[in-house]
Amino acid sequence: MSAPVQPQGTQGEPGLAGPLGGLLLSGVWAGSPMLVARAARWWGDLARLGVALPLFLAHDVGLLYAVPREQIEIRPHPRVATAAATAPRLRELAEAYRGILAEIARTQGAQRAATLRLTDDLVVVVLARLLSPTRAEEAPRVDSPTVIDFAALSGLEARLPALFAALPRTREAEALGALSRSRLQVLSLCDTLDLDTLRLLGMLGPESRAAGALAQVDLLAALSSPAANAVVRFSLELLPGILEAHRARSTGAQAVGGYSGVGRRGSIDSMVPTELAWDDEELARRLLERDMLFYTRERAPEVAGRLHCLVIDASASMRGEREVFARGLAIALAKKLDLTGEEVRIRFFDSRLYDAHRGQDRSRVPAAWVMSFKGERGRNPARVFAQLATELTLLRAHDPRDLVVYLVSHAALHVPRPLVDEVRRLARLFGVFIVPGGGAVDLEWLDRLDGHAVVDHATLQERSARAEAATRIVDTAARVALPGRPA
Repeated sequence: MSAPVQPQGTQGEPGLAGPLGGLLLSGVWAGSPMLVARAARWWGDLARLGVALPLFLAHDVGLLYAVPREQIEIRPHPRVATAAATAPRLRELAEAYRGILAEIARTQGAQRAATLRLTDDLVVVVLARLLSPTRAEEAPRVDSPTVIDFAALSGLEARLPALFAALPRTREAEALGALSRSRLQVLSLCDTLDLDTLRLLGMLGPESRAAGALAQVDLLAALSSPAANAVVRFSLELLPGILEAHRARSTGAQAVGGYSGVGRRGSIDSMVPTELAWDDEELARRLLERDMLFYTRERAPEVAGRLHCLVIDASASMRGEREVFARGLAIALAKKLDLTGEEVRIRFFDSRLYDAHRGQDRSRVPAAWVMSFKGERGRNPARVFAQLATELTLLRAHDPRDLVVYLVSHAALHVPRPLVDEVRRLARLFGVFIVPGGGAVDLEWLDRLDGHAVVDHATLQERSARAEAATRIVDTAARVALPGRPA
């Protein structure tokens, strides 16, 4: 028995006939093969998140949210009716599917999201949020690659009928049936999609997200959390003023002063001329053994920089308006410091000090993680400060940079004074205290801080006063100077 013939363009990649052939059922078409390859990445990432769908479904809904309307065309394939007639109920399901696509395209969320130019990670999270009701109970193994060769996409629309007929389409029919049954739920999710979170992450830039599946999990948690929306709205009030203060940074290399001595390293233009007097063999030896002489210039001393640690209270006493203010302030302050070239690490605490975000590094503010983090381990400030002192000691042993710690909590943070002194010995300490109505900050170690700010209940109640207080705190905290290691 002869082996089945692979459709043209899929030789060597037999797994492509399944997902690419299903695109015959698509109701959204793009003029660029790049968008099909981009949709393949969404499809693969969705499978890793446990949302197993046919490629055409991720392709169509993803394009409605990721691409401006002028770059796509909403229409069925001209051969879809003929090809779908071979499968039971597939023609009726395909017609119903196109109606659902038209309803999704008319939603305000899809129209606004298409103008935001979402990144791939954000599109994956949106698709996981909207299409989770249609996912298979058991996610199948993804056999085909998530990056499709452009050679396989050449003339794809004309080859789709052959690709579609190469395999049975029971899985596509099951997915369309599940979508039809969950139509109202999917449309409700489309109408309630939190576009403010997407807009905020777009303002912060790609550095606000980690890479890969870790970022997508954080983003999905942020989109699914009602409490995160309040943090997003508050952050959107603060960030326009923060981003206006962006300072352009550039790097370069230039001489500082004139020649000041002779050394073994340098560029060819600073080589001592007498080196050319050696014969060829000796010159080659001196060059290989780094024994040549170069004029050296004066060199400006390098500044080690600073490391900023934002430590945020995530205990139950910081719920509600306190939590919104603390997390929105942390995002704004972290972005402000990042724009000035400083490295920022964000950590939460309750009865323990949590690790910084695993995907966080220099020039990255994990906004989605900050919005969705939950701490449920009680409260123990003394233990937190002891752990903080230990970790700062270890950090100081191998990192020459000066340390600044920003503490965001409420006025009842009672910590033994010796522990505060130990932290203060290792780093500058700036506190932000959110007090209840009519309350005041009465801490025995308040005088050990390099600076502090107090936010009362009345300020949190008024929108303009709250934003003004946060902006003032960000400006004050960002100016905390470290001329040297604290004594």
